[in-house]
Amino acid sequence: MRYHKALFCWKLEAFRALWRDRKGTGAIEFAIIAPLLIMAYIGCFEISVGFNVSRKVARASSTVADVLTQMPSVDKTTLEGMKAVANSVMSPFGMANYKLKMTGIKMTGPGVGKVAWSYDQAGTAPYKKDSVVTMPSDISAVDTFIVRSELVVPHEILLFAPGLSASAVNSIDISSTAYFRQRVGAEITCGDCPVFK
Repeated sequence: MRYHKALFCWKLEAFRALWRDRKGTGAIEFAIIAPLLIMAYIGCFEISVGFNVSRKVARASSTVADVLTQMPSVDKTTLEGMKAVANSVMSPFGMANYKLKMTGIKMTGPGVGKVAWSYDQAGTAPYKKDSVVTMPSDISAVDTFIVRSELVVPHEILLFAPGLSASAVNSIDISSTAYFRQRVGAEITCGDCPVFK
């Protein structure tokens, strides 16, 4: 009986000593907090990269429209060269599987225009000629010519987290549309632009 009582007291004392010992608490707290801190760091990095890509897409779209509005006329070669312009503005970010649409629009009324020509990254016409285009409300000029540039770039998400597997969303499309008014003449013509099919 005395042996069991001594053993019980020893176990009780060992448990109290273990309870008072704080040597491993820092390691345990770090093991709990570290994954959350790593996820927060990677999330902040991903958001900052996404904002940079978004700014580059907006700049590339507006640069393409800006360059085209400085010409009295365009052709397929000029429009094909706009892909290189957009790609150089997007550097160092890639533009794999991007979509670039350039459209010449003749304004026929406040906020309304008709497609004069269109061209995309595949060398085809994405819009039918003379189809009606509804313009943003702040573009109200009549009898003028507008170049619209639409750029869509898929952005790969680097963030890894529980629930994000290969089948989950791992990329988002970042897009921008720019409208610029012609600078030379009354209209920008395209003699050999493809026809909508």
